[in-house]
Order: sequence, then C-alpha cells, then structure tokens
Amino acid sequence: MSACVPTRHDHTSRSSRPPRASGIKRPHSPPPPPRDGRFRIAGADLSASITVFLLAVPMSLGLAVAMDAPLEAGLISAAIGGIVAGLLGGTPLQVSGPSAGLTVVTAELIQIYGWRTTCAITIGAGLLQILLGSLRAARSALAVSPAIVHGTLAGIGVAIALAQLHIVLGGSPQSSAVANALALPDQLGRVSPAAPLIGVLTIAVLILWPRIPGRIGRVVRRIPAALAAVVTATVVAAITAPGIARVDLPSWRSHALPEMPHGPVLALATAVLTVMLVASLESLLASVAVDKLSADRAGGQAAARSKADSTSASSSGPVSVSGPVSPSALAQGRPGPACPSLPDPPVRRSDLDRELRAQGIANTLSGLVGGLAVSGGAVRSSANVRAGATGRASTVLHGVWVLLAAGLLVAALEQIPLAALAALVMMVGIQMVSFAHIRNVHKHREFLVYGATITGVLLFGVLKGVVIGIAVAVAVAMHRLARTRITVTEQSGQHLVVVRGQLTFLAVPRLSRALARLPQDGDAVVELDGFFMDHAAYETIQDWSIAQTAHGGRVVFTGRSGGRIAEPASAAHSCCRPWTPWRNHHCHDRPGQTPETHHARLDTGRAPDCGSGSVEDRSPEQNTSHDTSGAHSTPGPAGSPTAAPRRTGGNRLFSGLSSFQRNTAPLVREELARLAREGQRPSQLFITCADSRLVTSMITASGPGDLFTVRNIGNLVPPPDAESSDHSVGAAIEYAVDVLKVESITVCGHSGCGAMQALLGAKPDPDAPLTSLWRWLRHGLPSLKRMESRHHAWARISGRLPADAVEQLCLTNVVQQLDHLRAHGSVARRLAEGTLQLHGMYFHVGEAQAYLLAEGASAGLTLDEVFNRVDPGDAHASSDSHTPADAHALAGSHTPSDSRSPGDADTPRPTAPGDPAGSGELERTGV
Repeated sequence: MSACVPTRHDHTSRSSRPPRASGIKRPHSPPPPPRDGRFRIAGADLSASITVFLLAVPMSLGLAVAMDAPLEAGLISAAIGGIVAGLLGGTPLQVSGPSAGLTVVTAELIQIYGWRTTCAITIGAGLLQILLGSLRAARSALAVSPAIVHGTLAGIGVAIALAQLHIVLGGSPQSSAVANALALPDQLGRVSPAAPLIGVLTIAVLILWPRIPGRIGRVVRRIPAALAAVVTATVVAAITAPGIARVDLPSWRSHALPEMPHGPVLALATAVLTVMLVASLESLLASVAVDKLSADRAGGQAAARSKADSTSASSSGPVSVSGPVSPSALAQGRPGPACPSLPDPPVRRSDLDRELRAQGIANTLSGLVGGLAVSGGAVRSSANVRAGATGRASTVLHGVWVLLAAGLLVAALEQIPLAALAALVMMVGIQMVSFAHIRNVHKHREFLVYGATITGVLLFGVLKGVVIGIAVAVAVAMHRLARTRITVTEQSGQHLVVVRGQLTFLAVPRLSRALARLPQDGDAVVELDGFFMDHAAYETIQDWSIAQTAHGGRVVFTGRSGGRIAEPASAAHSCCRPWTPWRNHHCHDRPGQTPETHHARLDTGRAPDCGSGSVEDRSPEQNTSHDTSGAHSTPGPAGSPTAAPRRTGGNRLFSGLSSFQRNTAPLVREELARLAREGQRPSQLFITCADSRLVTSMITASGPGDLFTVRNIGNLVPPPDAESSDHSVGAAIEYAVDVLKVESITVCGHSGCGAMQALLGAKPDPDAPLTSLWRWLRHGLPSLKRMESRHHAWARISGRLPADAVEQLCLTNVVQQLDHLRAHGSVARRLAEGTLQLHGMYFHVGEAQAYLLAEGASAGLTLDEVFNRVDPGDAHASSDSHTPADAHALAGSHTPSDSRSPGDADTPRPTAPGDPAGSGELERTGV
C-alpha cells in the first residue's frame, strides 16, 4: 500500500511524535516556515509592494487633502506606517498608513488646535497605544459590539463622503458633517463644470476598471484601479482643464514639526483618547480581516493545487478521465492525488497586542516628524494579500517606495487634480458604509445600536457617537435581559410553565408569583426558553422544586422543543446522556471515580440517575447559563492534557454495562418490552462496514427495532453465484427481504476504509496460503476492476472530486455492492414488484457528513454515479437525490426525544470558507 494513502486521521499528542534528534523523518511534513524575525524578500513580495505603492500614493495624498493637512504629511505617514509598522507589527501582511477613519477627527483637530498641536496629539495617542499593547488589551478592544464599531466607521464614511463632495463640486468643505449637508444645495447652485467632470471621470474609472472583460481585462487589472483613475483624470485635466486646482506640495524646508500642545487639558486628553480609540479599532479590525483573507487565499491555493494534481494524474495515468489516479498508477508509484504536493505552511493568526504596540510606535514617530496618524488600512491590506504577498517584506518595501517618491516624484505628483483625489477619497468613504454589515446587524437585532452610533458620530463627533452607541447597546441589553415572559397553562391535569427570555433577579418576583399559584402536589413541566439563569433565579427554582417534590409532585424541565434539558458543556465529563452510549467511555475513564460514585443527586440526597433528564435526576443548577437546545460538547483529543487514561478489557466492559443498567435501561425498558412482545419489524436492512468508528444508530438517528444491520469488513455483498460465497450475508439478505419484509436496503461505505486500502495496497503472497481476510476481500475485487474500467463512470461526490484513490474506491465499492444485491433472487423479485428500494450511502467520518447516492444510480437506471450530501433540512424537503420518504427511512421511526437530529429547524447551517460555489455545497455540519 502506498505510503501516501492515509490510514488514520487521529490527532496524536506532541509526546508521541518522534523527536528531531532521533533521526526519524516524518513523511509529508511541510518544511518549517521561516522565522518571523527574519526579513526575506521574495519575488511575490516585490511585485506586491509595487502594487500597494501605486495604490497608497494617491490615497495618502487624497486623505491629506480631506483632512486639510500638509500634503507631504500623508506621504510621511504612509512611509512610516509601511516601514515601522511593517517591521514590528503582529500582522505581517497588513499595510498601515494614513487613517481613513481619522479623517473627520483630524480635520476637526487641525481646525481647533492647528497642525503642530495635532502632531503632538498623535504622539500622545501613539504612546497610549504602546501602553495598551504592553498591557495586552488588544483583544479587549474587540469586545466592543460589532454594531458600534461598524456604525462608527459608517458614520465616519458618510462624513468623509459629504466633505469630499464639496471639493468634487469645486468648493470647500465645512467644519462638520451637518454643516456640509446643509451647505450642499448652495454649493450645487454655484458649481463649476471642470472639477465635477474630473470627479465623475475618476469615479467611473474606479468602478469600471475591475470590470473590464476578457484577456485585456486580466492584464490591465494588475494595475490598481485607484492609480488608473488618478492617472486618467490627470491626463484628461492636463488637456481639457489646465487651470483646475491641483496638488501643491510645499518645500520640505517649510515642513512643520510638532510643538507642545496648548489648550484645555481635558479637551486635549479627549482628543488623544479619540485618536487612539479610532486608530486602534481600525487597525485591529483590519488585522482580523487580513487573517480571513489570508486563510481564504491559502484555501483557494490548496484547492487549485489539488485540482492540478488530479488533472496531471489523470492525463498521465491509464484512465483518460478527470478524477483521482487509478489504482495501477498508485501501485507503480506515479504521482497523483493520493500523493499531493506538499501543503503550504499553516497561516498564522495575528498577534494583536504586538500589532497594537507597532501601531503606537509608528504613530509616535509619525507625530514627531510631522506626519498624519497611522492605522492599518483594509483597502491597502486586501490589495497586498490579493497581489500575492507572502510576508512583511512587501509592506516594508511599499514604505520605501513611498519615501523615494516623496523625494523624487514631486513634479509628477503636483500634476494631480484635487478633484480626482477628492473623488477617490469620497469613494473610500462610501465603501465604509457596508451593506453586508447592515444586513448582519439587522439579522442580530442590533440595528438600533448601529443607527444610534451613526447618528451620534454625524451629529456630535466620533467619541461622543461611540459613547452614545455604547449607551444604547447597554439599554438594549438590559431591556432584553429584563424582558422575561412567564405563562402558566393547564393541560390534562398537568401544569405547563413557559419562561421566555433570560432568568435574572429582575424576573424573580414574577417567577415566584407564577410558581406559587401551582398546586403543591401537582405535576408540572417548566419550559425554559433562554440561555442564561443567574443565581437568584436558580435559588428560586431550586427551592420551589424541592418543596414541590417533597409534597409528592413531579417536575420536569424542558427546552424550547419540549425535549428534556441536557447537561451543560462543563458537565460533559461528569454525566453522560443515556441515548449516546458511544460517549460513555469518556465519562468512566476519570481516575479516582467509579460508576457507582460518579453521580450525585443534588436535590434529594440519593444516588441519582443523572441521565434521565427529569428534575428528580438533575438539579436546576446544571441548567444554568447554557443553551437549552440540548447540544453538548465533545471531549477533547486523546492527547490533550485533560484527557484521562482509558480503561481496557473487563473493567471497560463492566463500567459500560453498569452505566447502561443505571442510565439507559430505565428509559428503554418499556420500548424493549413492547418489541419483545410484538417481535421485530425493522424498516430497512442496513449493510455497512465493521469499522468501530461507524455508529449506525448515531448517524441514522435510529432506535431499537429500526434497523436490521449486517456488518462485515468492507461492507461487501458477495454475489449469490460467487465461488466460495459467504452464506451468512446471503442468509441475512433473504431473511430481511422475505421474512421481515423490509422496505429498503442501504449499503453504507465510509471514509478511510481499511478494506479498500488493503485492496489498493499490498497483494497477498501467491506462494502462501490465503488467509481468511484475503479470502473475504476477494469479493471486493469487482469494485477494484470497476474503478479501473473505462466502461463505467467514476463515482463522485457532489461539489468536489474524491480526495484520493481510497475515497474513490470506497464510493465505487458502494455502487458495485448494489449491483451484487440486485443479483440475489429475493431482492430481484421484490424490486420487480416495486416493494423494495435500494440506497447507496457514504459517510465521511472526519467530517461527520453523510452522502446519498442519486436515486437513479441506486436503482441501476443511470450511469451518473453521484453521491449528494445530506443537509440538515433534507429530511423535510425533496431533492433530486432522494425523496422525503427515503430520508425518513434513514432517519428511523423511533428517535428518542432527547436526541436532536440535524434536521431540526433551528439548527444553523455554517458554510465552509473554502466552498467554491458559494452555495454551501461543501459546508461541514455536525451529525
């Protein structure tokens, strides 16, 4: 078997890996990434630095114009932001420079205090950033509600756009956003044609440049749209409007340096705090965005590399179709998908504290030499990532190029029209109002906070707008926290108490009154529709529950869906859910505890059945501050420090049996007694592999009596006329079809199947007698021949190609075993009568994702063998791949109420970042 075919996907601990000094070379381990402290210049970094430089120069000049600051100050801050923040920052691919978010703040400071005092304020803000970064407060800054952050940036963007619109129209901006809005009608009445036309031309080029189609478009898009717009506007203005207002770079000899600030101490401190807050938030948000862009780029490169490997393998192998390499090519050692090229080093996440300290140093130096305030920019940084930058060299080189341009390209820069720069900055301001963010905050019911922050920034300034946003966010949170609805109804002699909202001390009086009205010896169901319960509310429910139980009443706590509340995540290792026995070994492997002493009944003082879910078996404290949906956490990896040593042998078996008798047997005894009386009537025959990782009852959400299961090595179905056929599988098929009258048969394969790996790998010694294992695996040889054959379509997964030859054979084997099933006489007869259906299924263990073979392929009617993913909502909606009845058959008919299936309506559907179609086709959801 090729060494490239993975046999396990477990996450071993570091201690189990061979040490570096041992001389053992780990296969396929990527080369270590270069140390972060080393400065290396790659070809991609050089080209990316030029791209960012061409974008940064017009933006720096435009922001300086928007702030009414010296134009050379914009170039100084761009150079310092690139060199200093690039060398010292914690986000290597982030590009820093003049802050778009500080445009309004800086313009106001220059008007009030003058340029030199504004530089001193920038120095103070930089020193404060260094202090906060040293105190590791960067993560705390991201704790501010996203609605406030995006509302602040959107308000600043609106203010920038209003101010720059006056310059585009040939006038001058006013001192505030409100004044600019009020003065706009008068400005429109005395507009001159030259400046607006140049501004419109600039905006048109900015919008249309990235949309140029064809081969020409791919070539010209390498030039930044901002540079193309400014150059076009400059050329047109030189020909048609030579008298238009242009950039005026004063002599460096007259450059103003900072002075000791003059003014009220409180006002200056407020200004320093405002500059620090806006610059820090903008930089940290840009760092997070750069992390996401880097991860997306790495995922796209990996997908492209995998596709290229598959294409090269298929072109060189014996099978001339697009897909994984054939088994023969794999056996001969030729490269293919089973041996992909080495992956890139993992993308490092940003060190936000280091980034904040670097921004502070850059701001301090920029203020000292008379530059604008510096922050990380999302526009420049995204251009850097998309240009292919691999490290901080591109950021630093971009700063060097800006510094050289400031000294050598003064004459060229002075030809740029001010209207072009104003139009460029106006578009930046408009882009700061993101409709995606608006949809997000509206979806999370935070639009009131978002709108209040924007209004506050526009009417009262940035700092006061942030304070207003925080105040509104706190008021909204308090309103939601106090908005608890409690209703009591009676149904068939049982009282139902429904609590909607969070249970805090504010709701305790109403909760006490509602509970006091219930009869003391009656049965009650308390439905908690919330995710938080403070100590006061817990004490109230606990005291009432104890009193109710003491008087002979019975209390059950449920969640929104009516299912009994499961344990919180913190109790995942101390009390297992009885309907998930596959997790129980994690609970009993804790040292110093036995199954008998593992649980404690908190409300009655007796040894409990902690898994039953009723209030007699679980204290309300266990339901405090957790999601009532019934979700629970998964234990950590075996190599983690918190994992306990595992029991083996008889001790493990005894503890599991004891746990079943204590926790699960009381819940299933009635159901099993009914099945014992009535006999088994399963709905389907389920043929799957004997792999221990494949838990059929879990992945099909089935209960006792639902599945008639046959498990063997490789989920093989020997043909009825095969030599030395295995009569056990054939007997099970006949019994299920003729006696039990099952309605469907499912053949289920899975990822990483050892039988398929054996078929692809080493062959048995022809001189040695065949072992029992190889005599059985001979029934899988037709699957291997089918995959190598040119006369059969390649089985594939909808949305992507199989990962390697092993996965290809696992899929093909399912299709082949369905053909073997149809050859059995009893199956063929029921199929002809239309009373039996066949299904093919593939389960990816690592992703916990099920796939169903398309209905036509399962019935043998089509040649297109496609396995479609089963999404959480597929049990209630028909699709091309399977019908609702099929999905229901797989889901089982006796699903316990405590086990929530992925088909629940309130289960989220997270989309994987690498989904090429953007439609959620490859999303990973839990089962």
